Amino acid sequence: MKNKTVIASDDWLTPIVFYRSLNRRFKFDDFDPCPPCNNIEDFDGLDVDWVDRTFCNPPYSQYLKESFIHKALQESHKGKLAVLLIPVSTSTSIFHKLILPNAKVEFVKGRVKFEGIDKSGNWVNPRTGRIPLPNVPDDAPEISRSGQTDSMIVIFGEE
Repeated sequence: MKNKTVIASDDWLTPIVFYRSLNRRFKFDDFDPCPPCNNIEDFDGLDVDWVDRTFCNPPYSQYLKESFIHKALQESHKGKLAVLLIPVSTSTSIFHKLILPNAKVEFVKGRVKFEGIDKSGNWVNPRTGRIPLPNVPDDAPEISRSGQTDSMIVIFGEE
């Protein structure tokens, strides 16, 4: 059941320790198709070519998540590696039509403790606690706690 007390946000940042463990394995290029708190008019990761080895923690809203899954598949057809960190959703049509036949799926043991902005406008980091951020806009994404869903690693292309 969806937790109705959590404010939905598309800015769920991958904890650096988790990212570094993936980076040791996949050796990602320095490129983020989904930078945090991004203004889509400044940069749209769906409208650019990705680098050879891309890590992507896409927005979790259904339309954007599916758009980045399609993009990762397109990039893999160009011979590139795209690794996505997405919520587990094995009953969806996109899982059965795009992910399962075209990618390697690895389930994350436990829940990823994502980072974000809490209701007081503080940055929440599971390892360091709360750190005040200057100039946080009123409409900044908010979370009351992290790690709300199980996650999976989806690997499009050859390692």
